[in-house]
Amino acid sequence: MHSQKIRFLRSRIPAFECTPGCHDCCGPVTTSTEEMSRLPVKSDAEHQAALAELSCPHLGDNGCTVYAERPLICRLFGTTPRLPCPNGNRPDKMIDPDIERQIQRFFLETRHVLV
Repeated sequence: MHSQKIRFLRSRIPAFECTPGCHDCCGPVTTSTEEMSRLPVKSDAEHQAALAELSCPHLGDNGCTVYAERPLICRLFGTTPRLPCPNGNRPDKMIDPDIERQIQRFFLETRHVLV
C-alpha cells in the first residue's frame, strides 16, 4: 500500500533544475522505512561521518548517488515555500497544496528513520 502511495506522491512533485554543485538541501533528513529500504545500506561509520558534516550519507562527489530513489522529503525541497531552495530555484509551478498536505499526512502516519 505504501509503495503505491509513494509512487503517486512522487509523480505529483514538480521537478526543477538545481544549481550545479549545490548540495545545501542534502543534510540529515528522515524518511519512511519503506523509502529507506530502497536505498543502499550505509555503515554506522558512514552515517556518523555524514551526520558530523550535517550531510547525507548518499551525497557523493558529483551529487546525490540515489537521485532516482531519493525520498519524498528530498524531492520537496524547492517545490514549496516551506522548504525553499537557498539559490531561489523553483519549478514553474509550485507543488499543489493538496498534494503537499497528503505528503505531510503520509509523514505523520508512517514510521520515519534517519537516512
